[in-house]
Amino acid sequence: MRVVIVGGGFAGYHAAKRLLKTAGDDVEVVVVNPTDYFLYLPLLPEVSAGLLDPRSITVSIPATLPGVRLALGTVSGVDFGARTVTYTDPEDRTRHLSYDRLVLAAGSVNRLLPIPGVAENAHGFRGVPEALYLRDHITRQIELAAAATDPQERAARCTFAVVGAGYTGTEVAAQGPAFTDALVARHPELRGQPVRWLLLDIADRVLPELSKHLAKTADTVLRERGIEVLTNTSVKEATPDGVTLTSGDRVPTRTLVWCVGVRPDPLVADLGLPTAKDRIVVTTELGVPGYPEVFACGDAAAVPDLTRPGEYTAMTAQHAERQGKLAGRNVAASLGYGQAGTYRHHDLGFVVDLGAGHAAANPLHLPLSGFPAKLVTRGYHLLAMPGNRLRTATGWALATVSKRPTVQLGLVRGPSVPLNTDSPELPHRH
Repeated sequence: MRVVIVGGGFAGYHAAKRLLKTAGDDVEVVVVNPTDYFLYLPLLPEVSAGLLDPRSITVSIPATLPGVRLALGTVSGVDFGARTVTYTDPEDRTRHLSYDRLVLAAGSVNRLLPIPGVAENAHGFRGVPEALYLRDHITRQIELAAAATDPQERAARCTFAVVGAGYTGTEVAAQGPAFTDALVARHPELRGQPVRWLLLDIADRVLPELSKHLAKTADTVLRERGIEVLTNTSVKEATPDGVTLTSGDRVPTRTLVWCVGVRPDPLVADLGLPTAKDRIVVTTELGVPGYPEVFACGDAAAVPDLTRPGEYTAMTAQHAERQGKLAGRNVAASLGYGQAGTYRHHDLGFVVDLGAGHAAANPLHLPLSGFPAKLVTRGYHLLAMPGNRLRTATGWALATVSKRPTVQLGLVRGPSVPLNTDSPELPHRH
């Protein structure tokens, strides 16, 4: 029997892991994924700020899931009648895989809004290429600012705008000032030059997913760090040399980081399956109605939230991981191994790393801030990572006793990471 899992993110990775544990060698498990690694996405902001090496948060699928067969490629279609998955490998060859059971865990991509100029001038934050691009781009802007003779150009290059004050946007902005401070310190030409970081959101506060107390704590930390937090504000238009805000203000800048949320992978819309909020409709057992051999989980699936009747679970890593585990269990049960279960999960709390010794956390809904929150946040991440824990912890330790790298490698350029992409985990070929 062959089980094909589409996607190696939080849902797909943990589905494969649970299936292997439950069914063992009796089932062939194939994971189709564009990369050979599982990306621990919550620590991506630390890569863009030069604190962690990207290899620390990219966990090898073959190395950590022995027994799983990795099919490297991007899925382009599914023939449910023939039970066949079609994908394109890294050398642009079309491949086909037959399956007895299928798990759709394709994940999500950057969410777009119809704002003039954003698709052309903003960059998202969903994959390693985007994080490496941002790290190099910020470094390059500071270096170009140091060489500029026009005060207005210098000011624009020293201005960085982040749109979206959810978890990702807040963490990207929070990590930014320390990184740019380290860069500016290398250039005596920039002594006295203000460096602006802006965090924008149409909501009335940062981190609207958290309690008002924790959101206020995060807001205070951001403002103390010099970040301009602009709530009830977004981008009205973006150009290569600046953005116009919904307030009417014009902000000259060369950097626009787009963190307004995610949408399901475009593959979902091409499958022809029933959807809700653009996600695949599934039962509380994560099965696709009418297709007993097909399951879906994570950001690609509209999973009924039994803790909030009438709603679907949020598109978070916490839900994706737990749904993946249940999908693996239920696939195994459909093959005669163990018993199936239903998805019910009460949020256990969230952690937000604010950099420089600060964090906001509510483990088991106990609000924490400051250094205790930092300890909890880093401990949570180390426990949640399926590998590379020592490498990550070592990176954190080195960051406390040594200077962060401040060179640009130029490996990923802007055209390689367009905002409107179906595969943020891969650099775009241009």
